[in-house]
Amino acid sequence: MRHRQLIAVTAALAAGALTLTACGSRDDKGGATADGGGTTVVIGVDAPLTGDLSALGLGIKNSADLAAKQANEKKYVKGVTFKIEPLDDQAQASSGQQNATKLTANKDVLGVVGPLNSSVSESMQKVFDDAKLVQISPANTSPSLTQGPKWAEGQKTRTYKSYFRTATTDAIQGPYAAQYLFNKAGKKKVFIIDDKKTYGAGLAGTFKGEFTKLGGQVAGEGHIDPESKDFSAIVTQVKSSGADVVYYGGEYPAAGPLSKQIKASGANIPLVGGDGIKDKKYVELAGATAVGDFATSVGAPVESLPSAKEFIDNYKKAGYKDDYSAYGGYSYDSAWAVIEAVKKVVDANNGKLPSDARAKVLEAVQGVSFDGVTGKVSFDEFGDATNKQLTVYKVEGDDFKAVESGTLGG
Repeated sequence: MRHRQLIAVTAALAAGALTLTACGSRDDKGGATADGGGTTVVIGVDAPLTGDLSALGLGIKNSADLAAKQANEKKYVKGVTFKIEPLDDQAQASSGQQNATKLTANKDVLGVVGPLNSSVSESMQKVFDDAKLVQISPANTSPSLTQGPKWAEGQKTRTYKSYFRTATTDAIQGPYAAQYLFNKAGKKKVFIIDDKKTYGAGLAGTFKGEFTKLGGQVAGEGHIDPESKDFSAIVTQVKSSGADVVYYGGEYPAAGPLSKQIKASGANIPLVGGDGIKDKKYVELAGATAVGDFATSVGAPVESLPSAKEFIDNYKKAGYKDDYSAYGGYSYDSAWAVIEAVKKVVDANNGKLPSDARAKVLEAVQGVSFDGVTGKVSFDEFGDATNKQLTVYKVEGDDFKAVESGTLGG
């Protein structure tokens, strides 16, 4: 994709060649413009800005940037100019951890938006928590990130108080898909595949639990290496299993080719996945036979929400080359949650940031509540989004179209 300039900027950032301006006008990093005040507050953004998942990552970056621009134009926090510092994690945990260390070292960073991948977040959480630096992901859905490793056993423990998310979790998303497929799509026999990553395996597990609870049959299970594009072995198993649907836990770079190869084998059954496959790029990779495939995604379709109209208009006016994609609205709301927290802290300290601003901003985020792009934005005692809405999408033509929105069991 079209990333040469972005790659150059990221390389310059890594080399320490670019510096922050004091306030106001655009600097070489492409941060937000407009004059908000004499104090610069940086919001870090971590996402895959290059590579297979960059379509999602660039939407996250641009949407956070738009939030900073809007706050500056409105002079939302008197005396403060917001800027973003985008870092590319390439969907790799090791890169994410390095980025977390870099962001915590910059004293102007008072909040971080991202990452996209739950497995990347696992490598970042302790770094941010030790620094009392708030992290808000617009896309992570693994329940263990907020509720601990034993959440499925009913032992919910919040390990890192610095971690929040605006997306709902796979504890809800997987079962929601199972209920739709079994009760409304009439699918009774599923072949379950995952990519063995934190997100994919976790999502497949919660789907399986609900599908079998409803009376559905698991015709077979398997794993794939998402880096491989030859899925013939698992495709053969799918074809011989008699399944009437495939559920895939993973992301679109592998899901698209997998769907295409399943159809090419003669097994004319839909592939269904979670928010990780819900992108137009999936349809491009899967080809014409993707029509009829399904995906669930967090929240209601942004385009359908009255609260999102201004966001969409402003995003277009800003002239970003890449679409806001699946998590744009959630990224904007994540950045705005940081902005709201900074405002609370500044207002409570006679219009200035206190010396312990990071800790104060972290504390303020827990109590944030506002009407955002994606609806009501607030967090529960675990740092999870209180908005639990989900949507089922179906491939029609060359993209996903919303089928229905609702809540688990609703």
